Amino acid sequence: MRYWHPFTEEAVALIKRDKIDKLVILPLYPQFSISTSGSSFRVLDRMWQADPELQKIPYTVIPSWYDHPGYLTAMSDLIATQIDSVPNPEKAHIFFSAHGVPVSYVEEAGDPYQREIENCTKLIMERLGRSNDYTLAYQSRVGPVEWLQPYTDEAIKELAVKGIEELVVVPISFVSEHIETLEEIDQEYREVAEQAGIHVFARVPALDTDPTFIQALGDLVQKAMSDPPISFGETITPAENTKLYPQERWAWGITTSAEVWNGRLAMLGILGLIAELMVGQGPLHAIGLL
Repeated sequence: MRYWHPFTEEAVALIKRDKIDKLVILPLYPQFSISTSGSSFRVLDRMWQADPELQKIPYTVIPSWYDHPGYLTAMSDLIATQIDSVPNPEKAHIFFSAHGVPVSYVEEAGDPYQREIENCTKLIMERLGRSNDYTLAYQSRVGPVEWLQPYTDEAIKELAVKGIEELVVVPISFVSEHIETLEEIDQEYREVAEQAGIHVFARVPALDTDPTFIQALGDLVQKAMSDPPISFGETITPAENTKLYPQERWAWGITTSAEVWNGRLAMLGILGLIAELMVGQGPLHAIGLL
């Protein structure tokens, strides 16, 4: 993983120790973004270029897999189960919430993320085969720059104004439970919905170890082993006449590991804030901010 154990460096060390002779690199991001899969591929690319031992290991990369039939089936099955659990399944509004990215990533750097997210939601709804209306919005924006819209919190309020009372919320770009599903969606956005007048807020669980999902990942690996190999460079090179990756321009520090440490420090800061909210004391309480 990029920001927690086992870190990318630790996994690569194990690959070398175990003398692995062939690799399939499968990101756990269904949709490609230069800030997620692309970020991981850049780190690996630098490691491969700097290590002659790694250069001896043939590999292939799976850039994205949001349209894989097994993944779509797993998602639609989980959504169907959640829809059937609410009081009025036929009236439930399906609300897809994806992690956002700055608009500049899409417009300036050619990031395909928005296009893949939009296609993914359409494919899931087709596989689901229900007549329920749906909305796609984006969460987790930070900083003063413009991010992809509509924003999740604002979209929830707008649906409430339209008279929607039951939401089935789908964490579309996340395959496992973590702070952005358990805290941001389950707590923050649930509160937004309740205050706006939405009476039912049913969140679809993340895929985690869903058997259909795991089988889909296995199928992806098997297919990649027989297909022509794809290199890091084929997945992370910006489109022609586009600017350098925005997150590389903005990275703090002067080392190639700055991007990784930015993420790790952000995680520690969030965990510290949660801990202070739970215990009711700490530096933010001391200065009157909490």
